[in-house]
Amino acid sequence: MLTIDLDKLNIVDGSKILDLGCGKGRHIHKLYYYSKCHVIGLDLSLKELKYTYQGFQQYPDINESSDRKFSLMAGTALQLPFKDNTFDHIICSEVLEHIYDYENVINEIYRISKPGASIGVSVPRWLPEKICWLLSDDYHNEPGGHIRIFKYSELKKAFLENGFNYRGKEHKHGLHSPYWWLKCFVGVKREDNTYVNFYKRFLEWDIMKKPLLTRILEKLFDPLMGKSIVLYFKKNN
Repeated sequence: MLTIDLDKLNIVDGSKILDLGCGKGRHIHKLYYYSKCHVIGLDLSLKELKYTYQGFQQYPDINESSDRKFSLMAGTALQLPFKDNTFDHIICSEVLEHIYDYENVINEIYRISKPGASIGVSVPRWLPEKICWLLSDDYHNEPGGHIRIFKYSELKKAFLENGFNYRGKEHKHGLHSPYWWLKCFVGVKREDNTYVNFYKRFLEWDIMKKPLLTRILEKLFDPLMGKSIVLYFKKNN
């Protein structure tokens, strides 16, 4: 389930790409097969990085060329272990809402990205997220959980003030918002609710099969109640 549209990053072969806060690897796995690039995944959690590595082990390398490779490392977004002007593209998906000093992360993204680098960043959208917070304290009151709800204008301004040019936005995962509202309503830690489990199976079917029905529904619901908002930027030359 991708949140960042890789086509909008204008990736070319030979690029160096960072998936900042790669989690279980959903973007970096796709990036690896997307083009002949060096993709690097960084995350604070060793458990998540192990899961990501196992994902690479499950699929064969489609190209034995050294032009396509991946690296994984543990680290904090507040002090990235890379030299200035290192990356052609950076993805930061569903990360900033977990970090108090998110503006420092944006500074670090600017520092390590090359002039002209494209950036794709996503956070939970304000209204769907606000509803989750209203329905359940357990939704966000967890170690490492969400600590803020971003407004679109707030996040856009933070990137613009740090030297990025704005390139556009989109909303994603409109079918997922009702699932999280339902889960928050019955209890986020409950695993035995019939309606929640039925909706979960529906979403899994959508992710695996991508039928025409759900593609149409996503086109309708993404602008209205997309769970995530994605912003695209370019570093000034």
